[in-house]
Amino acid sequence: MQDTQEAVTYPFGDTLPEPSQIMEVAPGVFWARLPLPFALNHINVWLLRDEFEGQQGWMIVDCGVNKDVIREQWEQLFATQLQGLPVLRVLVTHMHPDHVGLAGWLCERWKAPLYMSMTDYTVACLWSQRRHDAKAAQQSGENAAAHFGRNGLSDPESQQKIKERAGYYPGLVSDMPSSFHRLMAGHSITIGANQWKIIVGYGHAPEHVSLYSPALNVLISGDMMLPRISTNVSVFDHEPDANPLPCFLTSLDEYRVLPEDVLILPSHGKVFRGLHGRIDDLQQHHKDRLVDTLEACGSAGLNAAGLVPVLFKRELDLHQLTFAMGEALAHLHALWYEGKLRREKRADGIYYFVCS
Repeated sequence: MQDTQEAVTYPFGDTLPEPSQIMEVAPGVFWARLPLPFALNHINVWLLRDEFEGQQGWMIVDCGVNKDVIREQWEQLFATQLQGLPVLRVLVTHMHPDHVGLAGWLCERWKAPLYMSMTDYTVACLWSQRRHDAKAAQQSGENAAAHFGRNGLSDPESQQKIKERAGYYPGLVSDMPSSFHRLMAGHSITIGANQWKIIVGYGHAPEHVSLYSPALNVLISGDMMLPRISTNVSVFDHEPDANPLPCFLTSLDEYRVLPEDVLILPSHGKVFRGLHGRIDDLQQHHKDRLVDTLEACGSAGLNAAGLVPVLFKRELDLHQLTFAMGEALAHLHALWYEGKLRREKRADGIYYFVCS
């Protein structure tokens, strides 16, 4: 979803890193951008000067998707931007393909250890292994189609396209390393000369990791805090009765203890400031969408597919539509669990949500 309110400022203006180059945003903290094959066409990755086991080098935070063109960009960065120093460690904020996609390749390329939360590492391992198990991949596609079908996206063309997307995740994520170092909420990790506190958020990913350095007053926010768009919060087939939206909104409050002028390094968009106002905007955004959802359901009821055009006013391709469906369900489920909606399966086998 696109936000209309603006509570942020951009200390670097419209300046972005050039392709295959890095740009320093804080002492020892560098910004690079990698392309993505989606409407959201880039991911920000971060390279931090590091010292590990007595060796000088770099920590990479987030990786890009597993595509040849991205590996080529990394190789250009390695050859020209790292001052001849090696990558010592790789850290991934969460298990979505644009973040974890090349973790396995980077760790193998540099013989570097991986740092992630336990939940996201485990899910990434499980889902990426579907490339080696045709039966599991086929079942994944059928499960996704059934999930969207019982929530209103039941036309044969969409159903077939969803089944064909069974290889989506393993197609973008290389095989995961066989071991990792666990990151946990409330712990810290030393990177170079600085301590970074670990903040864990929920709702967008199973156990999303952000990093805050008090000494630098810098937050590597991952997808939990973005400057213009609201983070996707969705219900998908692997947890069909999930209630992620309250988890996400509660997680945002974990960031309120940070200074208002913290420099925020997001995974998408530009580096920005304005933390507390941005939290307010995101929470108000979802509060407004919940009001819209309740009004749209009314006494006649509505399914998730019917809610999508209420929440999303632009034309969507199938990739975007599946995420929009997930987000529509997240809002319906939040009201359902709160008791403001009831869910009923009608004769067509589709779930409808009706005002209680």
